[in-house]
Parts: sequence; structure tokens; C-alpha cells
Amino acid sequence: MSDRHDVWITGVGLVSALGEGLDQHWDKLMAGGTPPYDDKSFAPNITFPLPPLEFDTQIPKRDQRQMEAWQRIGVYAAGLALTDAGIAKNTEILDRTDMIVAAGGGERDVAVDTSILTDLRGKTNQEVFINERLMNDLRPTLFLAQLPNLLAGNISLVHGVVGSSRTFMGEEASGADALNIAHARIAAGQSDITLVGGAYNGTRWDLVLLFSLGTPLLEAPFKPVWDRGPKGALALAAMGAFIVLESREHAEKRGAKPIAKLTRVLSNRNPRKPGDTETTLKAEWSSIEGDVKRDSAVIISGASGAEPATSEERKVLSETGLPVRATTTYIGNGMEAQFLANIAIGCQAVRKGTLFPAAGSGDTGEAPGGGISQAVVTSVGHWRGEGLALIERVD
Repeated sequence: MSDRHDVWITGVGLVSALGEGLDQHWDKLMAGGTPPYDDKSFAPNITFPLPPLEFDTQIPKRDQRQMEAWQRIGVYAAGLALTDAGIAKNTEILDRTDMIVAAGGGERDVAVDTSILTDLRGKTNQEVFINERLMNDLRPTLFLAQLPNLLAGNISLVHGVVGSSRTFMGEEASGADALNIAHARIAAGQSDITLVGGAYNGTRWDLVLLFSLGTPLLEAPFKPVWDRGPKGALALAAMGAFIVLESREHAEKRGAKPIAKLTRVLSNRNPRKPGDTETTLKAEWSSIEGDVKRDSAVIISGASGAEPATSEERKVLSETGLPVRATTTYIGNGMEAQFLANIAIGCQAVRKGTLFPAAGSGDTGEAPGGGISQAVVTSVGHWRGEGLALIERVD
């Protein structure tokens, strides 16, 4: 396939447990050592919280007050990406900058939920009691805050991104779909510049409870993402990741330098019967294999730790013969933001021309001796969705 327009990545905004920005992330990945997980706040479950962030540098205090944590994380990361691309506060460009956001629902009011569940004991007409309490106790803005597209709205209000706007839901798969659509629109000439990304706050009791009911969560002692046993386990994380995509022509016209070229993006879904993930990933790999330079390419995996998806991904990646590194060991699982975070880290691998140390049995191989010019980035959702992207250095 030949795209009509090259798609460049010209800005990256990334916040995770490793810190803020590509340089902090890369320095800590290269240093290796113990990942920055938290095994106390939600014990016995392990999570990956954000370090303290200076939200005031990107979001006025008056706007922060009506945002939940995941929205503040997303608006902050989006601001970092716009600044990195050199278009923050540039109204001429922002007026026509499109936006595609991957977002989930809002955050529960845990204090209210706890009070209602406590008082529910012994009530004979529990349905009526719950409805009355929810109507009286929940703050009026909670339901509005649960609208996923409120994140895109806040980015528009705070940063002035007022081109077309789309919001995708669907956990890890939504990030892959968002990037896929953004890339396709720019390649086809339907957009010149697009902000795309997602945000997630997994360091919340309501989400820990939600996932515990149906998905194994990682408990101490900590293990790398590849080595969590036959049942697997997720380590929920707080994370925000946005990138600015731009047609080569548009970037060159304004004098912007590329961080990397986004050559291909694929996203698929399957029923997830045993073997489905392996089949889908093999098909995606076959689609891009002809564009991969085996002597200078690496794989940045977004494996979640869930099974059997992680084992099936590991099998496919091992058959490619390329060096593999999984970032989830160091940043946890940020659902909607996961794929974009790995795209960002893949950009840095291509830009630096090297690879961070292995962690866990599924991390294999060493950086090519002649340097890295390509990164294949994977996104295999814990429940649904398989994505693949190819990033290249622009010489």
C-alpha cells in the first residue's frame, strides 16, 4: 500500500509512573532497575501511580476544579504534545487542528458509594433506597463527567483545539482505532494535522474492584508482564499519552521537524477464542512485514499481562526474529492510553537508535549493531482488540 501523504509525528506528550516527557521515560527505561510500582495503596494489588505533576503549567486552576483526575491527566498530556509540536497557543493552526480521543467513563464517587452500600444493609426495598440515595447524594456534575467526550471538550476549552473532534471508547482497542483513523485521514489528505491520544486513571478503588470481579490483578511480589503465570494479571496504571500527527507537506511548510514517521497502523478485533489473538497478530504482521527492515527494526510490545492474550502475543513476536521489549513492566496498563504511550516510547527508540535493557523472559534480543531505524509497536487488549504500528526514523 502506498499512502498519498507521509504522516509525521511532530509532537509527543507523555505522563506515566516513569515521569513526564520522552527524556525522563527514556532515561529511566535505560537505567533499568525496579519499576516504580505501588504495592501499598491498593494492597494486595499492585498499581502504577503518576508522580506529582504541576497541572497549573498546562491547565488553569479554575478549569481543574471541574475535571476528574483522568481528565486532568489527559488535558495535561495533550498540552505537552501541542507544546512539543510548537503549536500551543497558535490559533491559526489550532483552529483547524483535528482531534481524536480514546477515553473511558468517568470516575465513581467512592465515598458516596461506600456510604450507600453501608446503609443498604437491612433495607427491605433496596432498589428504591438506592435510587433515592443516588439522586440525593451524587453531585450533579457526576453524570456529565462520565461522558467520555468531555475530555475532548476540555482539551478544546483549555488548549483551543477546535477542528473536528471524535471520541472512541473501548479500552486498549480504542487507542489503536483512534490512531488508525487519524493516520488514515492524514494519509488520504482529509486532514493536515491531528491531535490524537488518551488518558486513564487506574489508581482508583472503584476500578480495582471492577477488575477484581473478572480479571486477575497483579499482587505482590511484583513480576514482569511476561512472567505472571498461566492465569496472567493486570497492573492498573495512571497514564496520559497524546501525539501530534501531521502531513509532511504541512509540517515542512511551517518548518516543523519530525520526531518520526508513522508508516502503518492496523487495528482489528476478534471473538478471542483460544488462538484468535495469535491468528490476528500473524495476519497483521504479514501485512507490514514487507516494510520492515530486519537489520534495524525492534518491537515495542504493549502486552497487558492478561491471559491467554499475552502468551499468544509472545509466541507471534518470538517468531518474527526481532528484538522485543515490553513497556508494561515499567508503566503498567493504562487502557485507552496504552497504545499511544508505546508509540511515544517507540519514537524515542527510533530517535535514539538504541534499546533499553530486557526485563522478563519475553524480552529478547539486543539492539541492532547498526542502530535502530524502525519500531513495530503492538497493542493487544486484555479483553479485545489487536493493533500494530510501524514507526520509522526520518533522516
